Amino acid sequence: MHRPASPLSPVAAVRPSAWRAWIVPVLYVAGWFLLYWQLEPATDAFTRWLAASSGIAPDSHLYSALSFLAFEVPKVLMLLALIVFVVGVLQTFFTPEKTRAILAGRRSGVGNVLAASLGIVTPFCSCSAVPLFIGFLTAGVPLGVTFSFLVSAPMVNEVALALLYGMFGWKVALLYTGMGLLVAIGAGLVIGRMNPVRLVEPWVFDIPAVSSAQQRMDWDARFAQGWSHVRDIVLKVAPYIVAGVGVGAWIHGYVPQDFMAHLMGRSAWWSVPLAVLIGVPMYSNAAGIIPVVQALLGKGAALGTTLAFMMSVTALSAPEFLILRKVMRPRLIALFAGVVAAGIVVVGYVFNAVM
Repeated sequence: MHRPASPLSPVAAVRPSAWRAWIVPVLYVAGWFLLYWQLEPATDAFTRWLAASSGIAPDSHLYSALSFLAFEVPKVLMLLALIVFVVGVLQTFFTPEKTRAILAGRRSGVGNVLAASLGIVTPFCSCSAVPLFIGFLTAGVPLGVTFSFLVSAPMVNEVALALLYGMFGWKVALLYTGMGLLVAIGAGLVIGRMNPVRLVEPWVFDIPAVSSAQQRMDWDARFAQGWSHVRDIVLKVAPYIVAGVGVGAWIHGYVPQDFMAHLMGRSAWWSVPLAVLIGVPMYSNAAGIIPVVQALLGKGAALGTTLAFMMSVTALSAPEFLILRKVMRPRLIALFAGVVAAGIVVVGYVFNAVM
């Protein structure tokens, strides 16, 4: 005769535990929306109080800069705290080993699209470029597919999407994502067709592939990973956010609109290549550069030119090239930079033409 599970049996114990795991995240999301709804009136009141107590005129450049700073810093941090938590949980389904297994052996075309798409939701940045590059090649991922992932992961990620949505809305966020994926896919296809394997340092191929067993995670572990993701990423990028918003506030308050419209406007054909050249030597991430992008747009810079500048900063940083030098010869790094830069320039012109 079948006996029902006792209250102390594992079957009965799992269910309430699974429900309890959701309580804190649900309260967190509800509290986030409540605070975000009150953010603009609260920061407006704070700026007015600060100006009145300090004798700052409401029509002054300083007041405009302070108002920008007071609203954008908490706004950006709050957007990051929510989106990074959600993506941190999603990333528990896409471990590095699983990502390599999905991409290994994929042929050109399908593999490039899949690699670029996975770059959005996987936790890689330029600092992990070398182990990522080695791990993919030793797992059998084609060189062109690997480059599609290398371009997509830092350029089109949860931080960029969260901030672009919060500052410009879904239209710009989706356009940026689509064009960024096209750059990543196109760069990988071009490099894959050329197949410059001889320009990879030979010792890379002597490293044996590493495999590890996949473990099933319960929701407690997945949410714990999400909290860890928030703690690590938000604290790590907070200085970049403050610095980026500070630069944006200065541009917003003090830089003449005619100057930026002339330098980065749509009328000058050279503005897009110039924006890419300016962005490459810089080192920042989406959290630090998007507030600057917002201020540039507010001063009359063209959308395509400004987003090309952002793409070049996040996808073609000089420090990443120095890191990649450990596994690539200079000619391959130059090829990688040239192909991606050309794609970004095309994206800039397209944005300027259609927006």
